[in-house]
Amino acid sequence: MQKRQLGKSEVEIAPLIFGGNVFGWTIDEAKSFQLLDAFVAAGFNCIDTADVYSRWVPGNIGGESETIIGKWQQARGNRDKLVIATKIGADNGKGQPDVSKAYILKGVEDSLRRLQTDYIDLYQTHYDNEATPVEETLEAYDQLVREGKVRIIGTSNMSPERLKASLEASKKYGYPRYETLQPHYNLLEREEYEKAYEPIVLEHQLSTINYYALASGFLTGKYRSEADLNKSQRGQGVKKYLNEQGLTVLSVLDELAKEYNVSPAAISLAWLIARPSVAAPIASATSDNQLNSFKEAVSISLSTEAIEKLDQASNWQ
Repeated sequence: MQKRQLGKSEVEIAPLIFGGNVFGWTIDEAKSFQLLDAFVAAGFNCIDTADVYSRWVPGNIGGESETIIGKWQQARGNRDKLVIATKIGADNGKGQPDVSKAYILKGVEDSLRRLQTDYIDLYQTHYDNEATPVEETLEAYDQLVREGKVRIIGTSNMSPERLKASLEASKKYGYPRYETLQPHYNLLEREEYEKAYEPIVLEHQLSTINYYALASGFLTGKYRSEADLNKSQRGQGVKKYLNEQGLTVLSVLDELAKEYNVSPAAISLAWLIARPSVAAPIASATSDNQLNSFKEAVSISLSTEAIEKLDQASNWQ
């Protein structure tokens, strides 16, 4: 499977990332191990998680996802074949995001311990706090890179202005720069990314690794009416997509899925993979069938005509 470079760095990943938010939430440790084994066996190599996954589950404290990934990679002895991405800065009970130097330097040690590794391939600012100067956050990352605890850095949920300020500060002071951006982006959530972020990504040669690639499952075709919303824990979150455009997009996905003999989810992911600014979408799987759509997505190459059909159906302009 052809790998893609993250930003200007030497880190390369397969063009689809396993979203680790489900580990310790909707799937237990045993199922997580099974799916991770199948994911790697299929030729993929990058897993995305965060220190707060999955704190929202009753009884969890955060770090459950990192812990499962750490146990798995230790049991398999495959750390050198993986690109592990995690995040720091989300509200972990403090009431607001924290990207201060002191918090990052402590948080990285907790993540390293849970992941059972001595380095993180991609360490990302999960949520920004604009009260903290970008230079302070980058200074922390600079120390971690110099210490060998982090290879490269990225960011998520940061305003375009703060992203540009961070890139300028990295250049000015010689700090590591953000090589990746992790935004909310999919066929039904295009406008904000394409207007405000994609120009920055392209200008500075960053790599986009977007979350909610399947719009919380809506783009799989699982939800086609309000009666379908009770099919999963995330069903109510996709109600907003049950409109004319959402159903039009599903219709085009159905058409192309039949043409390419793959699932609608695979077409949705392939559209993202074909986007010049996107290195790899992030998608979660809780079953072998869902994981199969990942393999389908990277096995096809959408024609210009297919991409245009999807562009038109999902057009925001």
